[in-house]
Amino acid sequence: MALSRRIGTLLVAVPGLSGIVYPEGTRVTIQGTGGSVDGFVDGDWLPLAWWEFADVRPEDGTG
Repeated sequence: MALSRRIGTLLVAVPGLSGIVYPEGTRVTIQGTGGSVDGFVDGDWLPLAWWEFADVRPEDGTG
């Protein structure tokens, strides 16, 4: 079973594996469900907790 991917927005600044800190409002690709998920920004991995991001509704994802 493949995990679905969706778009989210960071609610707080989060450091990626690369050491870059992504600011609040950054769009991320989210993979997984539950209390922690994998987030990606241009291939950089961000381990995210549920409170660090919000899902973007499909109608809001055009920007």
